[in-house]
Amino acid sequence: MTTLFKDRAAAGRALSGHLPAYAGRDDVVVLAMTRGGVPVAWEVARALVAEFDLLVVRKLGVPGRPDLALGAIASGGARYIDPKALAASGASPQQLEEIIATESRELARSEALYRGAREAARIEGRTVIVVDDGVATGASMCAALMALRGAKPAWIVVAVPVAPPGAQERIGTAADEFVCVLSPPDFRGVGHCYRDFGPVGDEQVRTLLAAS
Repeated sequence: MTTLFKDRAAAGRALSGHLPAYAGRDDVVVLAMTRGGVPVAWEVARALVAEFDLLVVRKLGVPGRPDLALGAIASGGARYIDPKALAASGASPQQLEEIIATESRELARSEALYRGAREAARIEGRTVIVVDDGVATGASMCAALMALRGAKPAWIVVAVPVAPPGAQERIGTAADEFVCVLSPPDFRGVGHCYRDFGPVGDEQVRTLLAAS
């Protein structure tokens, strides 16, 4: 599979071109999945002239294989566990709770670090565009959407530059709309779709949030 995007900023600019119906509307807020979704969402928010904010999510990794996801947790106490991934991992209930506790502490640390005293964007009654740098298993996105539903938005759009075929069905009715620039039939992972897929640091997240 050939590289599809130069970097996350380029992917965000491409993604914004697929969201013209949301440009210039004061009821729209763009939420970036931290941390990889932040540079993508920043470009989307800038192009749409929309409010920009963060949605902090932590992946729950398989014991000994943290690159594989059992599920995820998100701001607001949302939790998503993939029952098939949990069964395949062999993780015990105690191991799962330990993983959740560890990631919950990291989520709280990240919220405080990124936001400081800044209040979160108002969600109730608004159209929320949730942006990440791509979807693979969909676990983190499902946790994010669970968190958002509790805040009573009027409409939820999942917007990503790249996802595997079938991603929309995987996310299901948790979102009202799914927007994706490219869905390669030979999808091997989100990182394979970028020439530059370096880590997004905490300072970059703080800088972009402050600049908004």
